[in-house]
Amino acid sequence: MQEFINKAVDLCTQAGGKIILALVVFIVGRIVINKIMGIFGKAKGLSKIDPTAASFFKNALRVSLYVVLVVSIIGILGVPMASVVAVIASCGVAVGLALQGALGNLAGGIMLLIFRPFAVGHYIVGAGEEGVVKEIGIFYTVLTTVDNKRVTIPNSALTGGNVTDVTAEATRRVDLTFNVAGSVPIEEVRKVMLGVMEANAKVLQNPAPFASPLCGIPGGLTYTVRAWCATADYWDVYFALMKEIPTALGENNIGGPSSPVSISK
Repeated sequence: MQEFINKAVDLCTQAGGKIILALVVFIVGRIVINKIMGIFGKAKGLSKIDPTAASFFKNALRVSLYVVLVVSIIGILGVPMASVVAVIASCGVAVGLALQGALGNLAGGIMLLIFRPFAVGHYIVGAGEEGVVKEIGIFYTVLTTVDNKRVTIPNSALTGGNVTDVTAEATRRVDLTFNVAGSVPIEEVRKVMLGVMEANAKVLQNPAPFASPLCGIPGGLTYTVRAWCATADYWDVYFALMKEIPTALGENNIGGPSSPVSISK
């Protein structure tokens, strides 16, 4: 009986010593990790890269450091590393199967950071939504729509489909159509339309504004109008031309297509 008690005391002493050491390593490890993260967060080079990429790298470093700390503690407790590796591998497979969608979004976030098809502040159209990019996260991209709604899109949806970056280029073209009576000479209509565009200070003259008949309609013609402008001025030019061209046509007695005459049988 005394021998059993002595062995039990020795076992508890050894286990207690390992537990105490593991606790000390855990506390010291957390302090060291916080110090490293603080130094990393204040690094000058980090401030020069994209905020989204910086956040991603900080999170990845924190997770990696904690993985090293946990593995070290497990080793101190005397757990065979082969068993630890097997458990981690099994957990990895199970988590991977359960989080296929999340892993796809993570991969999509990494691809967006690497290939950068768009950036924060750009107006994009993709995954059935459109708006200004407010945040490119690890798993999701956040848009703000023109009516101030917040839309969260999985990154996998953006990397797996077509994305239109509306504000990527410095200039855009405004395309409009107007229906005009067919009895009016084409050059007269074009002169009025081009005059309106040339008088608008926000319409670029190179490339030159364009106006021409597009197709015929009952009683008249459909004219297409094309004007280039700075991307930031797109909507100003769009609404200005939508107002000014019909007004100018009316002032020059150029009306819309006449209604076709119905014949009674």
